Amino acid sequence: MKICAVICEYNPFHNGHKYQLGEIRRLSGCDTVLCLMSGDFTQRGEIAVLDKFTRARHAVENGADAVLELPVSFSVAPAELFASGAVHILSSSPAVACLAFGCESGTKADFLAAAKASLCEDKPFKALLKENMKSGASYVKARTETLLALNRDLDGSLFSSPNNILGVEYCRALLAQGSAIEPLPIPRVGGGYADERLFAEFSSAAAIRAALLSNSRKEKRLLKENLPAGVLGDLESYCPTSFKTATLLAMLSKTPEEIARCTDCSEGLENRLRAAIRSCPDYDAVLEKVVSKRYTLSRIKRLLAQNFLSLSKKETLEALRSPLYYRALCVKAEKKEALFSALSQGAFPLLARKSDVSLLKRAALNCHEIDLRAGDLFNILSKISVNPHETLFV
Repeated sequence: MKICAVICEYNPFHNGHKYQLGEIRRLSGCDTVLCLMSGDFTQRGEIAVLDKFTRARHAVENGADAVLELPVSFSVAPAELFASGAVHILSSSPAVACLAFGCESGTKADFLAAAKASLCEDKPFKALLKENMKSGASYVKARTETLLALNRDLDGSLFSSPNNILGVEYCRALLAQGSAIEPLPIPRVGGGYADERLFAEFSSAAAIRAALLSNSRKEKRLLKENLPAGVLGDLESYCPTSFKTATLLAMLSKTPEEIARCTDCSEGLENRLRAAIRSCPDYDAVLEKVVSKRYTLSRIKRLLAQNFLSLSKKETLEALRSPLYYRALCVKAEKKEALFSALSQGAFPLLARKSDVSLLKRAALNCHEIDLRAGDLFNILSKISVNPHETLFV
């Protein structure tokens, strides 16, 4: 079996994702398309609009052969750890031949060149980075400015849009981990990653999430044109959760020392956030007050989510250094035997039933328990009950 993987969130699954899965199958030359998908919480620090099993089923019904879960320790992490954790899992299986990802521009050679350059952090790099940080820019922005200043032949567009940035991080992780997996960039179609306008057929997940809360007949009609029928049906009962309020409560119920353990917390951010919440206990108002040139919106939202989920940087880094697992969420029934056989040749155990958890070692078991905790919290907020252990077959 030759697998092409894609790292995804599908929040929610839409026509652009369906198009990408078709392109992956067409361009990769692989006989199996495997999704490694974030669970119930996403990289921007948000709660998913649908549970992970439903979103995984949507993917398998619309072009994927199987969906594995990306542990929440990585799915709610900065781009570098998000990518590194995903590549750590995929590289452990010899059946995974390539990694596809959406991009706004750039070729495979462009992404690999940018990734290779970004791995070189010598003395000149560190000195210039320190100077750029003095301007008050975020670490990511300062690092990018430093990299482009020292490597003027690099394509700057690879560091200026969300999908390209993640593409570079995927390639960076592949090179850093000595992976044999080949990158496969696939141009996006339709709306941009953060574009909240609805288009006729290919709109972003951000636009679709915004439209879910709209009473506009036009937007409801456009939603129908942007989503596979089964996805639209499952989203008809969508109702916002109390996640935002829960993150504020968690920020005040934890000690500053506990908050400081989170991956995105540094430079006293825990105290700044707690003070902002006390002065104005409203999620959006807190974001407006704390977000700055140095502390981006995504970082603050992630930190709130990390604290709510009790995700620590120490545990995330330990998971990155340790053997983990392949958690199967949904698999195409006719691919089950061949896929499970291929994954069994990998370095990590396959989790498809509750009893499979007995195969896990210490760090992997801890990582899995964090996933279960995140799932329980999602279920309470969403007022649903989902079996967290059994794999779906469709």
